Amino acid sequence: MARIKLDLPADFPFATELRVRITDVNYGGHLGNDALLGLLHEARVRFLAHYQLSELNIHGCGIIMADSVIVYKSEAFPGELLSIAVAVTDFNRYGCDFVYRVTEKTSQREVARAKTGIVFFDYQRRAVQRVPQPFLDLFPQDALV
Repeated sequence: MARIKLDLPADFPFATELRVRITDVNYGGHLGNDALLGLLHEARVRFLAHYQLSELNIHGCGIIMADSVIVYKSEAFPGELLSIAVAVTDFNRYGCDFVYRVTEKTSQREVARAKTGIVFFDYQRRAVQRVPQPFLDLFPQDALV
């Protein structure tokens, strides 16, 4: 089976820092895959807050995760400070991808690359929604597919 390759954009409009907690570590002594997905979620929430948005209100729509991909580049250990850069790419009619570059802050060692595919969603009607135009307008046209 071929390994997954995840190309990242050149520019990331946002980055945040999160420390690896002891509760994020698995039996191998390093950051667990489930914990990394949780850290990406926190970074996504902070990214949206940077634009005065939330996962339940992006110009009137919520979001729901459709898929996720994580490509590990190195281990991360308790106490390390991770820099998580976030960008939005690959828009379609109903969603887009949030992409992440995770590096250890001091050494700049790449820890992981990831993406979470999201769909805009009306939680009251339980229905998929079109990407809100004001959200599209936040990002450069070259991010659109």
